[in-house]
Amino acid sequence: MRHDTAATATLTTAERAIDAHLRAALARLPRHGPAGWLTEFVAFGLKQAWACVFGAAMLAVICAAHLWYPDDAVLARNDALTAAAIVIQVAMLAGRLETLRELRVIVLFHLVGTLMELFKTHIGSWAYEPDGVLRLGGVPLFSGFMYAAVGSYMVRVNRLFDLRFTRYPKRWWTAAVAAAIYLNFFANHYVHDLRWLLIAAVALVFGRCVMHFRIFRARWRMPLLLAFVLVAFFIWLAENIATWSNAWLYPSQTDGWHPVSLTKLASWFLLMIISVVLVTWISPPQPPDDKQPPQPTEVKASDPTPAPARPAERPASVDI
Repeated sequence: MRHDTAATATLTTAERAIDAHLRAALARLPRHGPAGWLTEFVAFGLKQAWACVFGAAMLAVICAAHLWYPDDAVLARNDALTAAAIVIQVAMLAGRLETLRELRVIVLFHLVGTLMELFKTHIGSWAYEPDGVLRLGGVPLFSGFMYAAVGSYMVRVNRLFDLRFTRYPKRWWTAAVAAAIYLNFFANHYVHDLRWLLIAAVALVFGRCVMHFRIFRARWRMPLLLAFVLVAFFIWLAENIATWSNAWLYPSQTDGWHPVSLTKLASWFLLMIISVVLVTWISPPQPPDDKQPPQPTEVKASDPTPAPARPAERPASVDI
């Protein structure tokens, strides 16, 4: 559903074919008024759903295993989830929904998440069912794929929405903040938790940055910090679904499930910074390129006077 050829070129082969069909269908819908806004909203939902396909598939498998996986199955539930996660990842590559270049970031995010899982389960921050052989210590291997799902979303949303940034901070600043955040996930069990200080540091570093993204016909703008908060909120919702499905449980949930504390939003907000820094490894942040120079109008020899130049049409820009 890209609007321009240059942006469409960043899609994978399979995505370009899907994009062409959906763009042709949406192009028949009204451009202006409430119906035009509805068209943008529908396009936004379709793109977000497509960006979340890895995570959505993982959640669907986790819920299905919780509801229907037999207790007496030969293959342990956690091992079945690991096998399903591998199948999903292979299908993403075979179906050309992810590129090998993007897989590098996803695998790195997988490793970063698994390392943290090993530490956190050892400390007792949360726990998994002890069944299965495909595990490292108390961590079933499918857990790393849940972090990979976040990484998959980040790299996919970057190209699907053709993300551009105004006043993006220096990348070494963002890397330093991300390193401090990751270290704090471990150190907060031994020294004072610095998460609120780190959130303030994130606000300071990213506070002036504005994200530009294309939905369908228009390019929109929003503060990057707001985007972080919104994504963290939806990851928190997914975490509630996963804990309800007994994929893992926090100590307070062992006597009966209840929603994950809203304070976990802070953790997911900080985790977003790590994921953003990893994504910039393969996709350095780019400035907006909406402004184009005027295109000269061809003048025929028979014309008495040249026609005035007319600026090239560019998509409208809308603030959020």
